[in-house]
Amino acid sequence: MTEPLRIDPGDRTADEIVDALEGGRRILVTVEMLGRPHEISLRYDGEWFYCDTPTRLHKHRTATEMRECVRKMGYGE
Repeated sequence: MTEPLRIDPGDRTADEIVDALEGGRRILVTVEMLGRPHEISLRYDGEWFYCDTPTRLHKHRTATEMRECVRKMGYGE
């Protein structure tokens, strides 16, 4: 299995993030929550896109929905 791509918010565009997910990469985004760093896992299983946060699992059916989530949450531009 390929090592996950580790990024900080804003390192990549939303399009770059979704392209990497569609290419089979898992992405770990390091964000600060409650004054401490946490990792958000972004992945794609071929059917669903997932945003797995410490408090919630978001699922998105399409690449467009995933791009919107990535932009809304500030993970990518």
